[in-house]
Amino acid sequence: MLELDCRGRRGSFAYRLEHALPLDGITALFGPSGCGKTTALRAIAGLEQGCEGRIAMAGDALLDTGAGRNVPVHRRGIGYVFQDARLFDHLNVEGNLRFAERRASPSGPEVTREQALEVFDLAGLLHRAVADLSGGERQRVAMARALLSRPRLLLMDEPLSALDVPRRAEILSYIETLPETFGIPVIYVTHAIDEAARLASHLALMKEGGIV
Repeated sequence: MLELDCRGRRGSFAYRLEHALPLDGITALFGPSGCGKTTALRAIAGLEQGCEGRIAMAGDALLDTGAGRNVPVHRRGIGYVFQDARLFDHLNVEGNLRFAERRASPSGPEVTREQALEVFDLAGLLHRAVADLSGGERQRVAMARALLSRPRLLLMDEPLSALDVPRRAEILSYIETLPETFGIPVIYVTHAIDEAARLASHLALMKEGGIV
């Protein structure tokens, strides 16, 4: 389980997460815009400044402010796919993937480059510049890069929000295979009920900064 008992504030917005999320399959974190979904992901990843309390993954404390423990972002073993892909524009596709491979967790799930290229159909894109990729191609590269870091958990923050309907359908088909193919659980943020219905093996509903 991913145990959450943490709280914090961003300006006038306060959040408090008191829940345990299963670490298997795809858990959809669902709710209206502004309810705190992205903030929850940032807290889990260690990106949310001022987060207090305790966060533990499979019994391993990532954050325990009472005990003075706060594991740095790069040591949490968590992959993150953002809405806008956030690829390195000065590197081509292969360079982006190699960047992740060089920083992969030695204790994380085994994910090979060949697997990532096959699952996301990237073999023909390796020498392409990031600027020459379509939105769907960029997100496929971003997902492959996140997996090649060999994370224990993959966080996805509305990765389809900038894509048109045909591209969304294409990327959904890639996402739904991830836990079974790689054995890596996913927490997937969305406010689109069709995405949650298709992908989720578990659903966590958020409202006003908390999981209800």
